[in-house]
Amino acid sequence: MAGNTFGTLFKLTTFGESHGAAIGGVLDGCPSGIEIDLDAIQIELDRRKPGQSAIVTQRKEPDTVEFLSGIFEGKTTGTPIGFAIRNTNQKSHDYSHIKDSYRPSHADYTYDQKYGFRDYRGGGRSSARETASRVVAGAIAKQFLSAIKINAYVSQVGDLTLEKEYQALDLTLTESNPVRCPDPETAAKMESYIKEVRKEGDTIGGIISCVVQNVPIGLGEPVFDKLHAELGKAMLSINAVKGFEYGSGFKGVAMKGSAHNDQFKSDGSTKTNHSGGIQGGISNGMDIYFNVAFKPVATVIQGYETIDKEGNMVQTKGKGRHDPCVVPRAVPIVEAMTALVLADYALLNRTIKV
Repeated sequence: MAGNTFGTLFKLTTFGESHGAAIGGVLDGCPSGIEIDLDAIQIELDRRKPGQSAIVTQRKEPDTVEFLSGIFEGKTTGTPIGFAIRNTNQKSHDYSHIKDSYRPSHADYTYDQKYGFRDYRGGGRSSARETASRVVAGAIAKQFLSAIKINAYVSQVGDLTLEKEYQALDLTLTESNPVRCPDPETAAKMESYIKEVRKEGDTIGGIISCVVQNVPIGLGEPVFDKLHAELGKAMLSINAVKGFEYGSGFKGVAMKGSAHNDQFKSDGSTKTNHSGGIQGGISNGMDIYFNVAFKPVATVIQGYETIDKEGNMVQTKGKGRHDPCVVPRAVPIVEAMTALVLADYALLNRTIKV
């Protein structure tokens, strides 16, 4: 299986399956001498881990990371940083019913057709459990990029939308509720709705918004490696993501060019920021902001019809422990992937001038 590595210089390779012994990764290319706050890394993992509230999967995993290499006396050594997170709360018997059948809109069918064999327990390699490794690496990237602020939050659940731009929000409130929406009133409605959907044995999707501030001018490469293209790739690689837009996004098509253009100020900043902090694929120093759309979780507890390996129609229903809505736990994943992209481009920038 290819496609397990992300990045060019600041490069992460992940390994492991949902119900295997462990998941983990190797982060290569991290510069030496960076002071690492291990507690801060664990805090990021705790934001993503299952079982943290009544609106997420009730699988109980401590998600304690063990570093195997690359960190000595609290600093990076410049060698590959190896780490592992043990799986401790698997219930593989919950998945025996899909050993020979396929869940609709899941990776079961495509994995079987491509590889001829699959680990059906908890989705195996296709499980979002893999993203815990991304969060570890992203937390290290955040510490490398200490001057850059990355804040993601839930802006929509189903048709419940946060009708405020990020400039009007107090983003310090994001962690004040289990939904991770920085507007308490909207968060309460979202939480109630997710609980209602769970009682129905169903799932619901949502949108995560992310804003990146204090970004230096010049990150990103023209043509194929534009900054927004790499951010899009990073976000679309996250489980359940169906869409990505940055800056004015799809709303920009309704604007005339004279209104959409970001007029300059004398200091090089712009009066507006429809470009989303990126022009020509390169950061311009303004805030980078984007939205990431997540589909409803494919596994529903309601009964449904599907096919088995022989193509026979069979009746089944979802079992196991699943999120009724993934966006509350996906917030730190979006931040982590953003940090990995920016860290990679920060290192690439060191190679452009002699």
